[in-house]
Amino acid sequence: MTAKFLPRSSACRVLVLMGGPDAEREVSIMSGTEVAKALRSRPEFDVLEVMVDRPTAIELAAYDADVIFPVLHGPFGEGGPLQVILESLGVPYVGCEPVAAALAMDKVATKARVSAAGVPTPRCREIVRGEPIDLEVPLVIKPAADGSSVDLRICRTAEEVLQARLELEGKRDRLLAESFIKGREVTVGIVQGKVLPIIEILPATAYYDYEAKYIRDDTQYILNPVFAPGIAEALREYTMLAWEAIGCRDLARADYIVDERGAWFLEINTMPGMTTHSLVPKAAREIGIEMPELCAMLLERARFNASASISR
Repeated sequence: MTAKFLPRSSACRVLVLMGGPDAEREVSIMSGTEVAKALRSRPEFDVLEVMVDRPTAIELAAYDADVIFPVLHGPFGEGGPLQVILESLGVPYVGCEPVAAALAMDKVATKARVSAAGVPTPRCREIVRGEPIDLEVPLVIKPAADGSSVDLRICRTAEEVLQARLELEGKRDRLLAESFIKGREVTVGIVQGKVLPIIEILPATAYYDYEAKYIRDDTQYILNPVFAPGIAEALREYTMLAWEAIGCRDLARADYIVDERGAWFLEINTMPGMTTHSLVPKAAREIGIEMPELCAMLLERARFNASASISR
């Protein structure tokens, strides 16, 4: 990544970062491409679209940006390390600050924090190599710090648990085991502290996996689905509680399973996907906020946050 001399204009120079070293690199590229496209439709922005791996502060500073939109997903780009670099630049950027980003990326720590705030979440354990898992099957085994259902396994027998551990323990530093709850898959976005319309996800596959999220076109999305009395209100309340407990900023998306007992929090994403299949843009569109306006709102809030921080 090499920045050449770039002439300035009167427009706000936005650096859209995408790619990164994480498993969700391809998703990040799709998300970043859509964000850059949306911002280029607005004359007030001069958009620089940059592919990165593990950028240094010096490399990013060379672009002389007014504001940065880091559309990266995964432990490095979304989970704190990149945010530490961005903080060192002193340039406004979209998304959580480092501490909140790291907390949200750690599913074990996140579930403990939101559970303490009163949000129901399935029982879970961090897997310790060589030790048994004290949860009954069926259960879910997944990375403790990653997203997009990468390396997620639903295990319905002890043999499937053993196989999942054999496959994943050698390639993942930390794994999470979580009680499997059969129910409706639901997501709730939140932008600048405002909860967006609820979306129910109906995948054509066994569960909402990577292909269903980003590649297949047969996943159905139901906006403002009908639930038993009190469930929709609980989903909105839990999302706000999780947002506050983690210390989120700008945008996030919380994922749930809803069964006959109620809503169960699974995780929160602090830089959710912004692809053509992604759910935060879908929910924003439902209340009249198209993608260009959504991205512009996030940039303006990032600049406001930076100004407010300086004034303090």
